[in-house]
This record gives sequence, structure tokens and C-alpha cells, in this order.
Amino acid sequence: MHYVVCVKMVPDTTQVVIDPVTNTLVREGVPFITNPFDNHAVEEALRLKEKYGGHITAISMGPPAADAVLKKAMALGVDEAVLLSDRVFGGADTLATSLVLSEAIRKLDKQDPVDIVLCGKQTIDGDTAQVGPGIACRLKYSQLTLVDRVLEIHKEKRIIVVRRALEEMHEIVESRMPALMTIMREANVPRYPTVPGRLDAIEAKVPVWTNDVLKLDVNKIGLKGSPTQVRRIFAPKRDKGEIVEGVGERMGSAVDAVFKKLMDWDFISLEK
Repeated sequence: MHYVVCVKMVPDTTQVVIDPVTNTLVREGVPFITNPFDNHAVEEALRLKEKYGGHITAISMGPPAADAVLKKAMALGVDEAVLLSDRVFGGADTLATSLVLSEAIRKLDKQDPVDIVLCGKQTIDGDTAQVGPGIACRLKYSQLTLVDRVLEIHKEKRIIVVRRALEEMHEIVESRMPALMTIMREANVPRYPTVPGRLDAIEAKVPVWTNDVLKLDVNKIGLKGSPTQVRRIFAPKRDKGEIVEGVGERMGSAVDAVFKKLMDWDFISLEK
């Protein structure tokens, strides 16, 4: 079994800085972390390896500093990692990102056939949840989103059975492999790295694949290959709220006052 887990380096959400000219993240001087949802994808890959055997490869697209999230995955027990890093990859939207990741997985598949790809449900910087499904579509893999439990894998039959978390119910799905799963936070509790794992990860060398390796059309990756254009990013203006006091016998008048304010609110102007 060969598992490929996609991880992403994301900015600490409390200290996000946006370049007002390019509308892209300013990475210099900003603390970055592993996307929290991807930690659960790594943990699920480790559990599958422990139960069914196999090999785990972690991949990430990002700047050279992104090797830190890959080394963290290796400290946890991931066997090897590949960093996809090139200036022409920069500024990519979900469409261009899924292209680069899928082509990297395709290359890994030629070296060792891939059975399962795991991604976090979404990233905390974009929140689109589009990259995982985009990879599945490009590779024509079975697509299993919102997975909160892997129930069974039949290696001989090449079948995987999972539970998906829907809004008001769970859905049991049986699918053929190779398959791509997006993992929910409820699927597991990520483990901590061991001291030997940390030491081995520090010494590990993470290979870097540039576009010279993937040989993708530069007009289909990075900013050039991203049809999604961010027009403006800004912090919404928040007016100070008003407290309507009402205790005991005055509670009724307070409720009436709130309803009056709601009825008088100019919703039309708010929509504009």
C-alpha cells in the first residue's frame, strides 16, 4: 500500500498580512504552521499504515521554508517527503494548485503505485475545500470527501469502505482504489512525535521538485494559471454594539425596544 498525504504550510491566522498590491500573502516575518486539518490527514495515514502496512509519502507545495511541515510529518512517522517549490508555482489558486499536486502524485505513482491520497478537509487560509476534489478529478481517482472514519480496506479486491459526515447523518460509502479522501477533524486525535523521530527528521533531506522536474506549462500554474482573481481583501468594519438593559419588571420594555430597533433597521441600505 502506498499512501500519499498532502500537507500545507499556512500562516498563523492571528497574524495574517496581505500585500495590498498583489492581494497575496506576505510570507516574510509571518509565523507559519502546518494546516491543522492536514495533521489529521497525516495521523490517518499513519493509522492505515499500522493496520494494513505500506509506505507513506508526504508532499507539499510552497516556498523553501515549507520543508518544515514535511519534516514535522516525518518526525511523526511518515517515510519520505517531497517539496514542490518553484517561483512559477507562486500565487496559485485552487485550480493551479491541484494541477501541480496531481502531477506530482502522478510522478510518484510511476515510481510506486499510489493506492490512497489523503488531504485535510480544507485549509484555514483559504477555506475552499477545493484542492482535494480537484486532485481527484485530475487523476480520475475515487473521491471520498468529509471522511470521519475509515471502516475497512480490502487490499486484494482494491476496495475501501469509509464513513462520511453529512449535515444531519452519516453515509457509508464503498469505493474502488485508488481513492482520494479528505479527512475531518473528528476522524482522530493526532499523535505527538517521539524524540528519535524528531532527531531523524532534523537530519532528513527533503528533495525539492521544481517545474524543471514536473515540466508543466507555465501558463497553467501559479498566477498565470489561476483564473480566480482576488479583487480586494479587507477587514470588515465592526460598529460598536448597543446594550439594552432590562431586569425584572423592565425586561418587557427592553424586549420591546430591541424589536423596535429590528423593525426600524434599514435592511435595504445594508444590502447595498
